[in-house]
Amino acid sequence: MKKAERIKFISETLDELLPDPPIPLDYSDPYTLLVAVVLSAQCTDLRVNQVTKELYKKAKTPKAMVKLGTEKITEIIKPCGLSTTKGKNIFNLSKILVEKYDSVVPQTFEELEALPGVGHKTASVMMIHAFKIPAFPVDTHIHRLAKRWGLSDGSSVEQTEKDLKKIFPESEWEKRHLQIILFGRTYCKALGHMPEKCPICSVVGCKVTKS
Repeated sequence: MKKAERIKFISETLDELLPDPPIPLDYSDPYTLLVAVVLSAQCTDLRVNQVTKELYKKAKTPKAMVKLGTEKITEIIKPCGLSTTKGKNIFNLSKILVEKYDSVVPQTFEELEALPGVGHKTASVMMIHAFKIPAFPVDTHIHRLAKRWGLSDGSSVEQTEKDLKKIFPESEWEKRHLQIILFGRTYCKALGHMPEKCPICSVVGCKVTKS
């Protein structure tokens, strides 16, 4: 199957199986999304949503989070893992938002990535979901599937992001990002993957069996 045909089939299959993919993290504004994404590192979205439900009862704004303090934040978010580091990052980024940005989450990659605990992927999630500014966040699922489907060589997350941005129209980036993540979790898992049963791998082929 030629690459153009493969891309067309992948897009059509994603649209058929996941026509309206939801954002898996619960949030009400850019700040609560930012905190949720920071917590999501090496943690399931389900667990993050359980934790933020309790955390946001105590603090839903940068000022309230700073007032809550690192120790209390760390205690509440403990179920997410890496709580000491994440607690410090959430406190410190909240303090910066209060002192430097009048409690408003900035809308540029440079400013976002300068915040504690915020890398390029987190900044990309904020840009596309919170601010509707074109970005294509690449997580482990997207990186894995892009390689499996021959959309990227899998050499790096950065390369995968560049390749997917060229393949899919900018207007589709938000949808495709969510679709591929959900597809990877449901149909095309890292371990125990059976290509012959996958709605996409069974047709376009599979470059690797696991990652």
